[in-house]
Amino acid sequence: MESIAKLIGYNHIFSSVYHPQSNEMIERFNATFVPQIAKLQDLENNNWDEFLSPVVFAYNTSIHATTNYSPFQLKFGREPRLPTDKPSSSFTFNKPNDYYVQLKKNLLIIQQHTSDNIIHRQRQYKINYDKQHPDPHYEINDPVLIKIHGIKKKLEQKYSIIPKIILRKQHPIDWVKDEKTQVESRVHVNDIRSILILKSI
Repeated sequence: MESIAKLIGYNHIFSSVYHPQSNEMIERFNATFVPQIAKLQDLENNNWDEFLSPVVFAYNTSIHATTNYSPFQLKFGREPRLPTDKPSSSFTFNKPNDYYVQLKKNLLIIQQHTSDNIIHRQRQYKINYDKQHPDPHYEINDPVLIKIHGIKKKLEQKYSIIPKIILRKQHPIDWVKDEKTQVESRVHVNDIRSILILKSI
């Protein structure tokens, strides 16, 4: 993969496990898409593939809260025409190229509005997120505990018992090493807790 990245010229960014914000766009789509499929499939859960097309169509023709446009309109520069809609209005163009010129103008206007809407909504999301989530920073060689994912029982340990050591930092991702097994892993700062060390006088 490193060779392909150098050949094509893209930057391969690794996401941290159990942290859906790393792939926010994909996870946001899945959070909308998967529940719809789950509602439509039968009791045997074996016909979900029959509903892929209608669910994708509903997704592409619905207005998204962040952009204030539907994916269909962002791509084609016009509102989608559904079977229940009235016949579309007719337009007269003097030259064959007039349609292309008008479509290009529409797309530029939509793209600008979409960009403004996304920036505004992202700022709101960040303000709300920062109010509820601290932004911790750890130093090299700090002993820390790592959150254990997949816990099913309420009384089970939520964080590792054996401390791990911070090796490298690339905020918000830290590389840690297990002192016992010497295994290194990549962890998001939200899954790290510092250890309070009491020193006797």
